[in-house]
Amino acid sequence: MVDSTQFISGAIAQTGRIAGLHARLMLIPPYRWLANLRPLPIGRTLLFALILFFAAWSLPGLWPLWLVLAILLAGVAVTGRGAVIALPYAWLLAFFLSPFLIVLKISFAEIASAIPPYTPLFEILWDMEIEEAYLSVKLNIYNYLFLLEDDLYINSYLSSLQIASVSTFLTLLVGYPIAYGMVRAPVQYRTMLLMMVILPFWTSFLIRVYAWIGILKKEGLLNLALMSTGIIDEPLTILNTDTAVYIGIIYSYLPFMVLPLYATLEKMDESLLEAAADLGCHPLKAFWVVTLPLSLPGIVAGCFLVFIPAVGEFVIPDLLGGSETIMIGKTLWAEFFNNRDWPVSSAVAVILLLLLIVPIVAFQRMQENNAKKEA
Repeated sequence: MVDSTQFISGAIAQTGRIAGLHARLMLIPPYRWLANLRPLPIGRTLLFALILFFAAWSLPGLWPLWLVLAILLAGVAVTGRGAVIALPYAWLLAFFLSPFLIVLKISFAEIASAIPPYTPLFEILWDMEIEEAYLSVKLNIYNYLFLLEDDLYINSYLSSLQIASVSTFLTLLVGYPIAYGMVRAPVQYRTMLLMMVILPFWTSFLIRVYAWIGILKKEGLLNLALMSTGIIDEPLTILNTDTAVYIGIIYSYLPFMVLPLYATLEKMDESLLEAAADLGCHPLKAFWVVTLPLSLPGIVAGCFLVFIPAVGEFVIPDLLGGSETIMIGKTLWAEFFNNRDWPVSSAVAVILLLLLIVPIVAFQRMQENNAKKEA
């Protein structure tokens, strides 16, 4: 009974947040105009669709704009609120699904000495004898088979997964105490601490990675500090190694771990720890029994936010890693710009995306099933 009550109260709270967001967005004139639109008549809808078709035909380079307008038109044809709901789907379709479909199409093509450097998948062939046209479809699956035959790509995938996993675990070890300390800090200092976590985002990512070159090189600040204090006698070789890559990833993605953890720990009920203390529970045991399980949603969210971009990272291993540091981002860049093999590099990108999306979708389904069982 308690679980079902909590579930219902959580659903009501979520509905209230959505309603409040809708009420605030209604103050924006374009949103209010879309929400109050009535369904278009079928004749006017067809007229607008015909105008949109000819505009897309004449200016195909602006296809993301035409795609968004087409989805909005479909929403307005049903109801004005349908256009409002169609906005986020139009954004995802135009800037996520459409580029992925283009990459997927290139992955089934063949390399060619042309611009763009791949053969088309669909060709219209004209038979002059019988005066008939044929649609020719060529799908080349050798690009995917080639990835399984060449050890370079398999090692790149495995190395990327290893470096991303270790970096995510180390980022969690560093970020959890920071988030926990921020929550335990006095209220008047929490905003300042949050600003200190977000402050690195105000500087270019590339500049921040370049700064680590000056810190980690043999004549850098780290070796000078260690040698001046007498800890080491000779400078350490850190730059152009996997250690430098780990340091760069942990530094760059640490805020993505700290912020979800802070948001989760801040919502924790302090009375639970007080009840554990009243029952004679040691503070360390209370942390393992109460705090850590309640912070699991923040841990999962932070790990996803760090692991996913770290797998396909290119800048950090290219600037801080050495020639022996193999990651799929560097391999992908070499195929695109050095070898100009767009089909193989597209196949590499498709497999990388599938490796990341499939576990996430499976985890979300598992979480939904667990929530239904608890409800």
